[in-house]
Amino acid sequence: MSPAGAPTGALAAPGAVTTGPCAPVPSASRPPRPVPPPADPAARAVGGPALATDGLVRPAGTSVPPAVPATSWVVADLDSGDVLGGCGPHEYGTPASVQKLLLAATMLPKLDPRQVVTLTHGDLDIEPGSSAVGFAEGGRYRIETLWLGLLLKSGNEAANALARLGGGPDGLAGGLRAMNAHAQQLGALQTHAVTPSGLDGPGQFTSAYDLALIARACFADATFRRYDATRETTIPGQPALDEKSFEIQNDNQLLYRYPGALGGKTGFTDLARHTYVGAAEHDGRRLVVALLGAEVLDKRGWEQGADLLDWGFGVPRGAAVGRLVNPGELTATPSGSAATPPPLAAAGGPARLDPAGHRWSRPLVAVVLSAVVAGAAGLLLALRRRPRHVGPRQR
Repeated sequence: MSPAGAPTGALAAPGAVTTGPCAPVPSASRPPRPVPPPADPAARAVGGPALATDGLVRPAGTSVPPAVPATSWVVADLDSGDVLGGCGPHEYGTPASVQKLLLAATMLPKLDPRQVVTLTHGDLDIEPGSSAVGFAEGGRYRIETLWLGLLLKSGNEAANALARLGGGPDGLAGGLRAMNAHAQQLGALQTHAVTPSGLDGPGQFTSAYDLALIARACFADATFRRYDATRETTIPGQPALDEKSFEIQNDNQLLYRYPGALGGKTGFTDLARHTYVGAAEHDGRRLVVALLGAEVLDKRGWEQGADLLDWGFGVPRGAAVGRLVNPGELTATPSGSAATPPPLAAAGGPARLDPAGHRWSRPLVAVVLSAVVAGAAGLLLALRRRPRHVGPRQR
C-alpha cells in the first residue's frame, strides 16, 4: 500500500483524500467468507482511479464519514452520478437479497404488471426458513403483486417466479443470463448472479459500486419507485386453493424512520452478513447508499446506511471522488455500437477492459478477424468449385 492508503500505482483523483483501512469488523463475529475472483485492475478503476482502493476515499475538505462495521460502502448522487465517497468501493462482496434490485432492473421493462400468472412448484423451491411472501403453489397472481412481494417482504419465491417469467423459453436459467447481461450493460463488471433472489451460491459476487449503479437504474424507473416505496399491501386470496388474503408490510425501516426516504432493499445471509441499499431525497438532491458485509454491533444495516446518507447530504454539491458510469458506456465498441459482453462465468471473473475502456481485447479481436478471413477464403474456394445451376434453387 502507498502512504496515502491507495493501492500501489493507483492515481488519486484531484481533490480526493484516500485513507485506510475501513472501519474494522471484529473477526470473532465474522464467519469464513467466500473466496472472491482475482482482482481486475480495470474493473476496480471503473468510475475513476480514486475508487481503486480498499480503504476510505472522500473529497478533500469534507468531514470524515462515520465509521460503520461494513467491509465496503459507497454513497452516490442518483441524478448527477457523482460518487461522494466510499470504502473499498470495488471490493468483492456477497449480495444477499439486495441482488433483487438487479432482478428488478432487468425484468421490470420485460413483464406486463397486469398479466395474471400461476406459481409453480419450482417457484416455491426455496431454502427452508429463507424469506418468503407466502404465495401458494398453483395460485394465480398479477405480476404487480409478485413485484410487491419481492420488494416489501423480499420473497424468494417471487424472485424465482419473476426470473422464470422474464427468462423466455429457458425459464429461470434464461432469467439469470438476462440479469448477468444487464449487469454488464450497466457497467457493473464485478457482479455475477447465480440465484435471482440473492440466496448464496458459488461464484455469486458484487461490489458496493456495482450496487450503486444498479440502484440508480432502478430509481430511474417510476414503477420501481412506486413499488419500492409502498408500505403495505394485500396479497389476494386463492379461493380455489382455500387460501385467504393477507397483509404484508415493507421491511425497509428507512421508509418509516428517515425523512425523505425513497426506498431501498435489505439483505442478509450467513455468508453475506448484512447488506443494504437505501435512497433518500433532501432539498431536491437524491442520494443512494450501498453497503456490504456489515455486522450489527449497535446499529442495524439500514441505520448504518442512514448515518452514511446523513454524511453524504453534508458533502457540498459537485464534490466527488468518482462517478457512476452510464448504462452502455463500458459495452460500447470503438465505432459506438453496443457490443455483447462475454459471460462473466466463462473467465471466472469480470471481463477486462482495454485501455480505452471498451469491453474487448486485442488478442480476442485478432482471433475473430483470423476466423473471418479463413471463413471467407474457404467460401470463395467452395464457390469456385461448385457446379453452376440454371434457374432458381430451392432449399
